[in-house]
Amino acid sequence: MVILEVRDVSLQVNSSLILNHLSMEFQAGYVQAVVGPNGAGKSTLASLIMGLPDYRQHTGDILFEGQSIKNLNVDERARLGITLAWQEPARFEGLKVSQFILAAAKNKDKKEVDRVLEMVGLEPARYRSRGVDKTLSGGERKRIELASILAMKPRLVLLDEPDSGVDIEAIDRIFEAINHLKQDGSTVVLITHSPKVLEKTDYAFLICHGLLVDQGETTKIMEYFRGKCLPCPHQNVPEFNSATASGGRR
Repeated sequence: MVILEVRDVSLQVNSSLILNHLSMEFQAGYVQAVVGPNGAGKSTLASLIMGLPDYRQHTGDILFEGQSIKNLNVDERARLGITLAWQEPARFEGLKVSQFILAAAKNKDKKEVDRVLEMVGLEPARYRSRGVDKTLSGGERKRIELASILAMKPRLVLLDEPDSGVDIEAIDRIFEAINHLKQDGSTVVLITHSPKVLEKTDYAFLICHGLLVDQGETTKIMEYFRGKCLPCPHQNVPEFNSATASGGRR
């Protein structure tokens, strides 16, 4: 079943076309990736799906469970069960970890805080009273943000560069949390340019310069990371011609 459809979406910012007639269908209950090089438009797409103010002036449509959400604001999309975890997690001075997790949790029992912290590999006694601030490392903040998402039990989770700025232990815990989300019935979309992250997904979309270049099973898209670049009409590569169309490399 399709839970999210991006239908012929284009977005222009300051005369630059960031997304170019993108159409994608994300299947419910799977871990899927949007991959591509830096500047391809991946994070822009995530922000647009979430409905952030600077990304609302797009053409085309966004459908969630078959209904258009194009005119809904961030809060309204969140109430439908859509959430976005940014590449750089936010800090909240004066807010304790337990308060942060329970703010959007479906189960407001304090035992829920301990449960989700343990799921991301953080000892509850050490973290529940910590501040969500600069005293936490980047990896700790990412894991705490994932703990809050686990407590939230969203329908759709967008994770922007989940492995950015974290150590090996943290990324392993993040992958475990992603598996928990899938087991709980959440659909997970990973925004990434990392082969390690891509390996953890069921399906992937490859975009470049705002264009959808290819899509398919993870093993197919993994070829992109092995030096086999796919043909696309990117303005910074040699002119698109019959040689590239037949499988030439750039």
